[in-house]
This record gives sequence, C-alpha cells and structure tokens, in this order.
Amino acid sequence: MDAQSSETNLGQPRVRPAFGPYNVRHHKDHSSNSTACMDALTRFKTERLTLRQWKDTDRPPFAALCADAEVMKFLSVLDRKTADGRIAKWSSLIAERGWGFWAIERTGDQQFLGFAGLQVPAANHPFMPCVEIGWRLARPHWGHGYATEAAKQVLRIAFGSLKFPELIATTAVGNLRSSKVMERIGMVGPETVFWFPDVPKENPLGQHVLYRISRDQWLQSRHSDA
Repeated sequence: MDAQSSETNLGQPRVRPAFGPYNVRHHKDHSSNSTACMDALTRFKTERLTLRQWKDTDRPPFAALCADAEVMKFLSVLDRKTADGRIAKWSSLIAERGWGFWAIERTGDQQFLGFAGLQVPAANHPFMPCVEIGWRLARPHWGHGYATEAAKQVLRIAFGSLKFPELIATTAVGNLRSSKVMERIGMVGPETVFWFPDVPKENPLGQHVLYRISRDQWLQSRHSDA
C-alpha cells in the first residue's frame, strides 16, 4: 500500500468496519507492562532490515523518494516541506504510542530504504474504524523483497504484540506491485473497489481496492507454516 498520510481519531463506521468502536490510538493501555512493550516496538529487526524511529538524516532521502514520479505514480508527488511534515507527524505518533510508520534501513550498511508500518486512516475513510498497514520504498530498492519482508514484520507487531483484530490495506486500481505485496503477506482481496475520500471524481487514481487480514487468519497461517 502506498500510504496516504491521513491519520486521525476514529470516526463512525461506514460500509463494513474493520473492527469495533474502541480507540486504537490508546490501544497500549489495554496491555500489561505497556510502557516496556511500546518502547520495544520503536525499533526492531528482520533478517535484513531495521524498522526504527525517524532521524533527521532520513529527511533528504525521504524527500527524494516523495519527489520521484515513478514511486508516486499512484499518489501525488510531494515537495520537501510536505515530506518533512510527514516525518515530523509519524515520528511524533511513534513517540506518543510506540507504533506508526517506521523508517526502514538496511541493517548491513544503514542505508535508508523507505518506510512501513501502521496508521489509523482519516475519519471519512469508508471502512472506519480500522487500522491500515502501509509501506513505500525508494525505487533503487524495489525488486529485492524488502517491502514484503518489512510488511510481514509489521503484521507480527500488529497481531503478535498489539493484538489488533484486523488490518486493512488499500491501493489504487492498477497498482499491481503493491497489490502483490498484500497477497504475499497473506491479505485477502481485492474485496471491493471504492472511491478514495477527497479525490476528485475526474482523477482515475481515486478508484481503490481493499484487502484485509484478520488476526485469526494470520495465526492460522503461522501454524500452517510451522
């Protein structure tokens, strides 16, 4: 999913919500020893990657990623000020609650690759209340399986540590690269096609597909792979 930056408080569910009406922004309060748990979630590793809190040195490469027309083909190219604002927002959310969109670096050489993580969509999203998984990588790092590797780790955090009941992912119709990652990590879809909120009707990129995965499905797949 090429994540939109639209996080806000949960609104009233429309269509079919992903899960019930509790505020996931305060989900950490539902867990014992929550402070230690959330601290542990601000940095974690996969076989090749580190997902971590954002640093000032991430700003130039992230701005370059956001200005790349091919990377942003199904979104909108962002200027430097807007890109910096996204980092500030995501960094603040991670500091506040321990989860969000983490920066991705390649562990071996600390190369910044992009981001992956979780967000609460805007209140007018048609599948609210929900939590959404998303990722975006710089173009030189496509084709190495990094998005899939990072997204699988995000699932482990969402379902294993945070105990969310379900995640959704969305992307523009035609963004097959992103849809393939959703399928590789076990998400089910496309469930439906919908118009992304606030996108003008004359813009063909407003048409999006929806994928889902529940915690039960994730647990079942882990048991099947064992």
